[in-house]
Amino acid sequence: MSKKKEGIKIVCQNRKARHEYLIEDTYEAGMALLGPEVKSLREGRANLTDGYVDIRNGEAWLHNVHISHYPHAMNAGHIDPTRTRKLLLKKREIKRLQGKVQERGYTLIPLRIYFKNGKAKVEIALAKGKKLYDKRETMRRMTMERELQKRYKIR
Repeated sequence: MSKKKEGIKIVCQNRKARHEYLIEDTYEAGMALLGPEVKSLREGRANLTDGYVDIRNGEAWLHNVHISHYPHAMNAGHIDPTRTRKLLLKKREIKRLQGKVQERGYTLIPLRIYFKNGKAKVEIALAKGKKLYDKRETMRRMTMERELQKRYKIR
């Protein structure tokens, strides 16, 4: 018997999220997907830019994440690419997230979709929106770090 590799294959990332939001905590959740959606994800056909997570009736739902049609599937044309998808989280995690989201300024956003041990996962983040001056401060700090790295590289 051979063991499976515990590799993580990243399908897509939301790179804008770290610029737009202050990330406080991250969670890993499974997704309830249909067959053609999984095949499409394996080909890397997904977009997270406008996605967000909503908690209703004790369940977490992923909204506005675009997973393109899989061209070789028989019923691929019948599936809406931006449909809401159920996230698979424990009740304790959902209650904790719901309490935090009800506080002022917090939101849940997807950071990346990836495959872990053959299963599609999404990394969601508890985030707070940054103000314009926060974004400027972050950019200023990053440029200073880059300059320091260049100086050390030269020496």
